[in-house]
Amino acid sequence: MARDRRALVLNAIVQDYVKTGEPVGSRAVVERYHLGVSPATVRNDMAALEEEGLIAQPHTSAGRVPTDEGYRRFVDQIAELKPLSKGERAAIEKMLSEAVDLDDVIARAVRLLASITDQVAMVQYPSLRRTALRHVEVVALSESKALLVIITDAGRVEQRVVTTTVGLSDEEFAQLRTALNEELEGLQLAEIDGAFAAVQERLPKRLHAPAATIGTALADTLRNEAEERVVVAGTANLTRYDIDFERSIFPVLDAIEEQVVLLRMLANKEDGLRVDIGHENVNDALSETSVVSTNYVGSDQQTVARLGIIGPTRMDYPAAMSSVYAVAKYLSDILSAN
Repeated sequence: MARDRRALVLNAIVQDYVKTGEPVGSRAVVERYHLGVSPATVRNDMAALEEEGLIAQPHTSAGRVPTDEGYRRFVDQIAELKPLSKGERAAIEKMLSEAVDLDDVIARAVRLLASITDQVAMVQYPSLRRTALRHVEVVALSESKALLVIITDAGRVEQRVVTTTVGLSDEEFAQLRTALNEELEGLQLAEIDGAFAAVQERLPKRLHAPAATIGTALADTLRNEAEERVVVAGTANLTRYDIDFERSIFPVLDAIEEQVVLLRMLANKEDGLRVDIGHENVNDALSETSVVSTNYVGSDQQTVARLGIIGPTRMDYPAAMSSVYAVAKYLSDILSAN
């Protein structure tokens, strides 16, 4: 019974501190959360929670604040995500559905996430190392030039102009396009080089050299574009939480500008919603922040990248987790429909 009550006291301290930014006293817990016990009993519970390392007293005669371990205990007991309002869901769907291409949908998603959470938002681009080729279009520009349009299953579109060694007719360009799509569709970058022998076998000898030229351009374009990158929005949101950082906020801002830091933060995470709190983060500059992230998927329902938010540990975790999950779901739905 006492342990259950202490859990309620911890939850009350976390919620009150997130809301007010002020250390929470026993009387405030009793008055605001109606636990049915006296302030003295709550003070005893606070002493036990402090001994467990879940709360701390910033200075003598102050109330208590959650520690990283306290936030972790609070997050781990969240059994159900708080649903977004009908209006919030409609706004997300409308904004993302109006995107014209992958770059636009990523830009919209990151701005939207920053706006609804009031935190720094980040969206990792779908990696060409993890996405598959959906379609190759070969558009004749002249007898010896063609526009190569590469479309991945995540909706990413890349283009390259190629020059062939011999002049080709429209029918021959069409033959090349058919062979490329029938043999390469659905393959990932690492598999494409090995599949070109099958493309050559489908074509007359006259088209072998043009096919090799197009194949080289296709592989080079995918390799050049395979660099991982993360788009960030809402960095200015951190300044409103400056008081939450015991150290300077500037190391946090510097870390957020580094692509390597962001990629490490999102890399090697298991699929699903994840919350990294304080010292759980890989970079020391982010030891006073929390990161809420999850994966999103492409047309084959396979994970293509992750997105998330960065903010101070004094964060409304249930709302942040719901928002991150919702944006990821809508982004997945849009990419799956393309």
